[in-house]
Amino acid sequence: MRQAKIWGSAALFFLVTTILCGVVYTAVCTGVAQLFFPYQANGSIIEVDGTKYGSELVGQEFHDQNHMWGRLTNANVSTFTDDEGNPVMWYGPSSLSPASDDFAATVQARIDEIHAAHPEKGDEPIPSDLVTNSGSGFDPHISPAAAEYQVERLAKNTGKTPSEIRAIIEQCTEQPQFGILGDARVNVLKVNLMLDGILQ
Repeated sequence: MRQAKIWGSAALFFLVTTILCGVVYTAVCTGVAQLFFPYQANGSIIEVDGTKYGSELVGQEFHDQNHMWGRLTNANVSTFTDDEGNPVMWYGPSSLSPASDDFAATVQARIDEIHAAHPEKGDEPIPSDLVTNSGSGFDPHISPAAAEYQVERLAKNTGKTPSEIRAIIEQCTEQPQFGILGDARVNVLKVNLMLDGILQ
């Protein structure tokens, strides 16, 4: 009898905590997020005139001369599919050791690509975030130094002046949180949408 009572209490406790933590808590958090932070809760998607250009929190690679280049991303479309069998893109770290030959080859290939696109820079050091992945594999930001490195190329290929390019970069620069947490960072997708005249 005592054993049955213990098992009954345990089952009741499990049921109650499952409902409270798995249903009620989740519903409340989701509701609060949708009510007060709908933009963030729905993925921080940049949408203009009904067209979605992606999340401002997910890095996109650009390689053409008219756009700012961000960090290397590590996207995978071969692992997961949706209910219709379409590939689902996901990102992750490269997991390459900085001491490995593969890492060195990846960095060198990126250095060569950047030098070819910025001949005016000569042997000026390339900011490290332009030639490496972030830990997440999809960082949407670069440092102000990495953005400044590209100003002359962008001015030459977009028809905008260096001052105009720098004004766009400044507008898309996020400062450290509370002035002390993290570093200043430039959102690459926002810069490129402004270069294209999509964002103002």
